[in-house]
Amino acid sequence: MEDIIFESEKKPVISFDWITFIIIISLVAVGLMSIYSATLGSNMEVFFARQLFSAGIGLIVMLAIVFMPDSWIRFNAFIVYGISIALLLLVFIIGREINGTKGWIRFGGLSLQPSELAKIGALVAVAKFIAKKGIDIRVWRDLLSVILFILPPAFLILLQPDFGSASVMIAMMGGILFWAGFDAFTLYFIVSVPFIIISSLKGTWWMVAITTIFTVGAFIFRRNIVATVIVAAIFVSAGVVAPLVYEGLAPHQKERIDTFLNPGSNPLGAGYNVMQSLMAVGSGGVSGKGFTQGTQTQLRYIPMQWTDFIYAVPSEEFGFVGGAIVIALHFGLIWRAIITASIVANKFYSIICIGAATIFFYHTTINIGMAIGIMPVMGIPLPFMSYGGTSLIMTMGLGGLILNAHRQHELKRSV
Repeated sequence: MEDIIFESEKKPVISFDWITFIIIISLVAVGLMSIYSATLGSNMEVFFARQLFSAGIGLIVMLAIVFMPDSWIRFNAFIVYGISIALLLLVFIIGREINGTKGWIRFGGLSLQPSELAKIGALVAVAKFIAKKGIDIRVWRDLLSVILFILPPAFLILLQPDFGSASVMIAMMGGILFWAGFDAFTLYFIVSVPFIIISSLKGTWWMVAITTIFTVGAFIFRRNIVATVIVAAIFVSAGVVAPLVYEGLAPHQKERIDTFLNPGSNPLGAGYNVMQSLMAVGSGGVSGKGFTQGTQTQLRYIPMQWTDFIYAVPSEEFGFVGGAIVIALHFGLIWRAIITASIVANKFYSIICIGAATIFFYHTTINIGMAIGIMPVMGIPLPFMSYGGTSLIMTMGLGGLILNAHRQHELKRSV
């Protein structure tokens, strides 16, 4: 009897994914250190206190989700989705505008960013739908249903306007569809077009080279010749039309695109943040200048360096080593999420894990790409590190869902 009790008491410990948990806590800790350093000696120290408070709330939320019953999460999936849509609509009535985006609702001294909740709401709703018996996203009816779950929140977020968060929703949908067995050739086509458009804006030779590469890739799929020729024609058309559309854009829209394509073209204007971030990352060398000793960081050369450009802080203060550790932690978490998605027999949890992995991958790639000048400045935070209470709490909530999936799998396997 004692042995039986001992084994039953061991299950919760064995089932807990300590590796993923430690990675998440490490990222939160590095983020808090970076925000502390970025705001030290200014009148912005309150941001560190707020982030520390949010981290505490996020830890409670994450652990609560870890031990939630599977049935409870499934039952409330559509409810969470509905609440997130309602809050996105409420933003247009009582929302608060920050930096040109009306995306926050204020409750007393606290602010809520509904677009962050919408990511989880859409993810759990889509996972519940796809996990239903008889659903096959290769069937147009079911594919359209998935799209209709994603488009409403994405569209409402785009109206704020917040292109960055809206694009996260689309990226998440792409990752989920690929994992659920959607046609790889179609996804390849969808992913290829943006690269061709961007290359065409850099010049004719860029457009020709990139279009050729993706066209050859289309033929590698070995689909029927008609479909491949149509795709190749669309690739060429996108490359030709994009520069024409660019010429018709407003000056401020062109400026954003120019900053992305060539940050150094306007170092005192739109490209200032990117150039200063590049200088901070590069000046860190191999081992960095030391905690709270970063020149660019302490002299506040990077505006709002505790948000979108937070990656520049550990890269300057801890050098290449620090920057590499941040990247390794993020991609380690992504890998753990993919592994969990692969091993769980529960389709609902598998979709949640791959959706979370896609969100983390997209956020990490875009944000760090912004900091080193190879991605457009889109206002996408670095998971667990950038300042933002709602973002941190919801990101830790996603971590809780991954941990819950692993726990459910291990408990069922040990029965």
